[in-house]
Order: sequence, then C-alpha cells, then structure tokens
Amino acid sequence: MKKAIYVLVATTLLFSACKNNDKPSNKNAMQSQEMNMKETAEHNHDTHDNAMGNHSEKMEKNLHATPQKSDAITPIIDSYLEIKNALVNDKKEGAAKGAIMLLDAFSNFDMAQLSKDTHKEFMEIYEDAKEQAEHIVKSPIDHQREHFENLSIDINDLIALLGTNKTLYLSKCPMAGDGKGAIWLSEFKEIKNPFFGSKMLTCGSVQKQLN
Repeated sequence: MKKAIYVLVATTLLFSACKNNDKPSNKNAMQSQEMNMKETAEHNHDTHDNAMGNHSEKMEKNLHATPQKSDAITPIIDSYLEIKNALVNDKKEGAAKGAIMLLDAFSNFDMAQLSKDTHKEFMEIYEDAKEQAEHIVKSPIDHQREHFENLSIDINDLIALLGTNKTLYLSKCPMAGDGKGAIWLSEFKEIKNPFFGSKMLTCGSVQKQLN
C-alpha cells in the first residue's frame, strides 16, 4: 500500500515538473513569434514608405521638367490625349480605343534616332507606359483612371526626355491618387478632370504650360 502511494506521489511530481518546464518553452516560442511578426511588419512599413517616397520624388521632378520642341512623339501624345478626353467624358470604350492607339504609336516609334543613353531611358518609360495602356484596354473605367495616373507620369517623363512642339498644360488634381494628388496633360488650359469626369469635372489647377 505504501509502495503504491509512493509511486502515485512520484508520478504527480514528475507530471507537475513537465508542465512547469513546458510553460517557459511555450512562452519563449510565443515571444519569438511576436518578435518575428513585429520585424516583418516594420520591414513592410519601411518598404511601403520608401516606395511612396520614390513616387513623390518622381512627381516633383516631372513638375519641373523643361521639354524642348520636337514632333517625334506627337502620335504618342495624341493617343494619350484620346484616353484623357474619353475619361473626361466618362467613356470607357473611348479610353480603351485610345490605349490601343497608344500601343500602336509606341510600336511605330523610330528608336534608331535615339542615342544609347536616351534609348535606355526611353525603354524604361515605354515598358511602364505599355503596361498601363494594356490595363486601360481591358479594365472598367475606375481602374482605367487608376492606370491613367501612372500613364500621365510616363508621358510627362517622355516629353521631358524627347520634347514636344505641342502646346500642353500640365494640371494637377489634389483629390486623385487616394488624396495624394495626381497630374495629367491636356491640350486645353480649361480644367476638365479625367480622374473623376462628370463627378468633379473642374477639380484641379494648371501647374505649368509646355511651349
């Protein structure tokens, strides 16, 4: 009888010791997991902030670009304006048609006239503009407008790189881009907002005139 009691007490003590040893282990595992999650969140936050910072820097650079006179990219600009005017008038199909025209205009552009350095910069702009245009072709109008924001930066960069003899007005809508603001180019000084169309047609202001 005494032997059975001793066995029972020993088993109970052993079980209690295992539980006590498990608690610190589980606690340490949870703390390690929480630290990993915190580090991941901080990394993602920093990555997002860096991306936003680069975008803001690019916008600022574009606003101060000074293009020269040239008609080399006139078909590209005209196609861009087709998209812009369609979005002003809330015309999804018109924007898609303009995007197809833009893709053709880029494909027909004679890159042999570009220097090595200029060709590299042109291709960087072209690759992004092509992606935006392809999305505009197949997207609903709200997504077309989102891609038009990036496309406008690309076309403005292209004008800064190669110049244009067209008179254009660079305008900015403070409400577009989730409240961060977004630019567009127009052949008219009068504000007609492509990001909101008839909902907020006159929202925005002219930042500068090209030519």
